[in-house]
Amino acid sequence: AGGGDAAGAEEQTEFDVVLEAAGGKKIAVIKEVRGITGLGLKEAKELVDGAPNTIKEGIAKAEAEEIKAKLEEAGATVELK
Repeated sequence: AGGGDAAGAEEQTEFDVVLEAAGGKKIAVIKEVRGITGLGLKEAKELVDGAPNTIKEGIAKAEAEEIKAKLEEAGATVELK
């Protein structure tokens, strides 16, 4: 397994948004997850309660950054992979 960014490596073009933790404002995070994913309340709550979970997969960096910002504003801990 090689580490670090090799010279000439392709820049990552697809990102996954991973909810690491809901934080103290779980209801706000659930609302954002519902808005982002289109899931129902029960499914969004299960996704948030089961963190870490992937919210969106294979999306452009700009969209991933936007979703990350929304979730972090709601109080969640988010990672882009």
